[in-house]
Amino acid sequence: MIKEKRNSMHLTQEQMSEKLGISLRQYVRIDNEKAFPRRDILKKLIDELGLTNEEIGAYIKILTENIA
Repeated sequence: MIKEKRNSMHLTQEQMSEKLGISLRQYVRIDNEKAFPRRDILKKLIDELGLTNEEIGAYIKILTENIA
């Protein structure tokens, strides 16, 4: 979901990691829904991608299912 939104904005993983102030490796794990971002990073991610409340809820549900 995050990957699709990022791609629709024509941003690379490297560009997003720089915008979020995290390593590329850490961002790739977030992008692939393998890691739950810290609260501050999640806030930046929401702002950068312009996620709606519905998208945020769906993303958190996906992460909970994938990581649990």
